[in-house]
Amino acid sequence: MNVKIVATKSCSHCSGLQHELKDIGIPFEVLFVEEHPDVVVAHSIRHSPNLIVNDEVVFRGHPTSIELRQFFSKG
Repeated sequence: MNVKIVATKSCSHCSGLQHELKDIGIPFEVLFVEEHPDVVVAHSIRHSPNLIVNDEVVFRGHPTSIELRQFFSKG
């Protein structure tokens, strides 16, 4: 499973999302929109953060910890 957080460098929710993913044992990569404009265009990114799993945007904005646990327990 390929998990990426796509966020602005100033996103106030990005660190919380990283913490929640670490808590449930999900490895991830952080891509900053300022450094990856191709990802922004490819996924129509307009807000921050976004969670991309296997090249599909699964959350736009900061999901709750319950939403994250439910999503990743399906896999």
